[in-house]
Order: sequence, then structure tokens, then C-alpha cells
Amino acid sequence: KENIDGEVEYKNVKFAYKNEDWVLNGLSFKIEKGKNLALVGRTGAGKTSIVSVLNRFYEINSGAITIDGVNVKDIALANLRKNIALVQQEVFLFSDSIQNNITFGKDQCETADIHQAAQMAGVYDSIIAFPNGFETLLGERGITLSGGQKQRVSIARALIKKPSLLLFDDALSAVDTQTEEGILSNLANTRKDATNILISHRISTLKNADMILYLANGKVAEMGSHEALLANKGPYYELYQMQLLADAQKQE
Repeated sequence: KENIDGEVEYKNVKFAYKNEDWVLNGLSFKIEKGKNLALVGRTGAGKTSIVSVLNRFYEINSGAITIDGVNVKDIALANLRKNIALVQQEVFLFSDSIQNNITFGKDQCETADIHQAAQMAGVYDSIIAFPNGFETLLGERGITLSGGQKQRVSIARALIKKPSLLLFDDALSAVDTQTEEGILSNLANTRKDATNILISHRISTLKNADMILYLANGKVAEMGSHEALLANKGPYYELYQMQLLADAQKQE
């Protein structure tokens, strides 16, 4: 299958790194094509492992992961990764122009597409403010840019692929909340047919997702919309209250 639509299902997935305890311990959930799924939970709950096994950086021990009803093991690896874009918290940029960093891995790109991806990632204005604009050369590991700008360039790199599946693994951690809201709003408006999976520690990133999974010990502890989970008064609600308190203290 050449193109992926983006319906993802995990069926009783178990996964452990070598000789360690289960990181994913009988995990099951389904996300329909074109929906936004958010993953939240304490460190070590299995959030990053969910996207790692979807990309097949690691093979699961048991259960099944399917995309559009097809087991990921039956999809050619190159094809799987062509349809998935992963943006991680730690960004790798090359000693090259900003433009070449955005278009990396994509053969032909129109200038309009490059600019659109940068606008959607909330980094266009920062780039054109440089004297050389998109031709600005980055030092080793993107030394010219701030942490937030690096993350946004890597988001633009992911968006230019127009992937069926977009995975954000804490990819907005270095971005302020106002910029983050703009990026998430752009994703919602322009990727209506594509599937997005967002991992974050910040509830502000997750609150508008179609479905939120709160993970604990490699399993889904709670699932539902932001409002439903708050009404549930469970671990998600507790995390939300802690973050509201922390934000209030910052503003004092």
C-alpha cells in the first residue's frame, strides 16, 4: 500500500526494552483518520515508546499495531516512514541554509510550499528577519537559532512532507504558549484529513485534541476529551490543577 490514510489502532500491545519491565503493558486504543490524539502522563509512562514502535524503531513483543487495518509489520519500512513525520523535543539541524534544513528529505519543493510550511510552524517572520532570510546558514546543530526557533524549523520540515501521520513528541516544549496556540490552530485548519498525535507535559498543548489518553504504567488510565477528563476528577484533573497552580505562581 503506497499511501496511508491514517487510521491507527494499538491492540493489546506489549513492549519492553531489552531485559527491562514492560514499557507498554497491554496497550489498546484507536484513532480515526483526520483526528487529533493527545498523550499525557508522568515521565516513564510510555508516551515516547508509543511513537517509537509506530515508526518501527523498535519491534513490539506482542499484540498488533495497524494503520488503515494493515499490520505495520506488513508495510514496507520506507513507505511507512514516508507517510509519517516525527518531530522530537531534541532537534537536529544541519550546517546548511534554513531552506535546505526545511526541505531535507524532500526531492522537489516549490518556494511557496517552503514559505507556507514556515508560516504554519510559526517561524516565517523569524526567518525573514535575518539579513539572508531563508538562505541564512546555520552553524553546527543550528547554533544561529534559539531553542524555540529550532523546534519550529523542524516542525516546518515535518509539515512540508504533508504526512498522513504527524507525531509531535514534546515538540513544542521550547515554544511560548502564544506561539504554540498559533501552530496548533494552523494544524487544525490545514490538516483536516490527516492524523496528528501530540505528546506533551503541558495541558495547554493537549486540551483541544479530539481524544486525550492519560497513560500510567504502560496502559491507558483514562481517556476522553479535556472536559470529560476534568469532570472525571482523576489523574488528568490532578495534573491540570497542579499546572494551573504553577502558572499562577509564575505570574505572581
